[in-house]
Amino acid sequence: METETGEKRDTTTINNVMCLLMHPDGAPLGAPMYLPQNAGPQQLQLIVNKILDNEEKLPYAFYIADEELLVPLEAYLHKNKVSVEKTLPIVCQPQAIFRIRAVNRCSATISGHAEAVHTVAFSPDGRHLASGSGDTTVRLWDLNTQTPLYTCTGHKNWVLCIAWSPDGKYLVSGSKSGELQCWDPETGKLSGNPLSGHKKWITGISWEPVHLSAPCRRFVSASKDGDARIWDVTLRKCVICLTGHTLAITCVKWGGDGMIYTGSQDCTIKVWETTQGKLIRELKGHGHWVNSLALSTEYVLRTGAFDHTGKQYSSPEEMKKVALERYNEMRGNAPERLVSGSDDFTMFLWEPFVSKHPKTRMTGHQQLVNHVYFSPDGQWVASASFDKSVKLWNGTTGKFIAAFRGHVGPVYQISWSADSRLLLSGSKDSTLKVWDIRTRKLKQDLPGHSDEVFSVDWSPDGEKVASGGKDKVLKLWMG
Repeated sequence: METETGEKRDTTTINNVMCLLMHPDGAPLGAPMYLPQNAGPQQLQLIVNKILDNEEKLPYAFYIADEELLVPLEAYLHKNKVSVEKTLPIVCQPQAIFRIRAVNRCSATISGHAEAVHTVAFSPDGRHLASGSGDTTVRLWDLNTQTPLYTCTGHKNWVLCIAWSPDGKYLVSGSKSGELQCWDPETGKLSGNPLSGHKKWITGISWEPVHLSAPCRRFVSASKDGDARIWDVTLRKCVICLTGHTLAITCVKWGGDGMIYTGSQDCTIKVWETTQGKLIRELKGHGHWVNSLALSTEYVLRTGAFDHTGKQYSSPEEMKKVALERYNEMRGNAPERLVSGSDDFTMFLWEPFVSKHPKTRMTGHQQLVNHVYFSPDGQWVASASFDKSVKLWNGTTGKFIAAFRGHVGPVYQISWSADSRLLLSGSKDSTLKVWDIRTRKLKQDLPGHSDEVFSVDWSPDGEKVASGGKDKVLKLWMG
């Protein structure tokens, strides 16, 4: 819609309101414009697609002060007592062009592990699933038949964490004894000898993004021994050791801009470059252990070139090219954001590329923050806490949005649906719960486990959820 001229303002603003349409990062789509007060989300869709000259109409959600606009502007203005004299900022958030159904039933309960299931993870294309257990094995599961495919033996102690390479070619597992194993998912066999070097248990594993290096060769591991190590799976050795933390490293992320982030019990987060392992920056602010780190680009880093279409790639070069396009589109012009969750009950939002100072301190949890996770579109941050709640925050500003209550025990882990519309949580109370981001309400209660749920993962293609825990079984859930 055209902006009214200054001369007409006195006679035409009675039923109009001056609006500033903005990108999620705050950049304006254009100059402020008068919009009719009876305009709602459907009219705004047309206007935004016209302004951006989108060949195909893209779906958008519209937010005013973090509240989604679901009614005409006049109804919103009246309800919130907003003056029409002021310019109304409206954030236009692109939505996924596909929709994920909420999982609502357990499709398989698969026994096989002899001890607790500590960790579950779908492959980047969503076609395979792996689990790690206290029985010292890694298992790969056939998702078509919902039966065990391979039992990977080689560890001598509990398997605590697993991570797929973003090209899907490798699976790495870390154990309580500090040993790392690299597996070929196609055969379930070890691809070489164990990777030794850490003196205490492995707390996290993160791969170099495929848009930076294809085929995938390097990953970073974090350990209770206070070191992080960069490994090359082709050379079969540690190529760089990142030393500097004074206590255990609890979490690690390899960012899309080529930096590694480590969070530690020494209350700091360190930022490292990855060619020589030099410390670039130290992020301070937490008053207790850092438990969890999340990147705004995490979903595209995890999935690389794979998206909801299920397309497979014939060459590493093609994969790298597509992964880079997806990463650049996701990141836009804004720097990569990092969120940290701590034993001090708080979270911080950082832009480590820009500053060593936090952008926002996020408070509200009454107990330690166990897990933080950005939504795939980067719009939201979710946090899981021992205070039995899951909280939702604005992923750009860090502003608190909503609390999801319903669990009766500490919440251990959370996972997002690929379209960012649903959030999954797993708890000590033996249940999984699915939360609806739009309504801010419980969408689905998923009882079924007979004991604590340690790990949950929503497949990147959105089709399935996997969960594992103390009852030793792996459960698959579908919509």
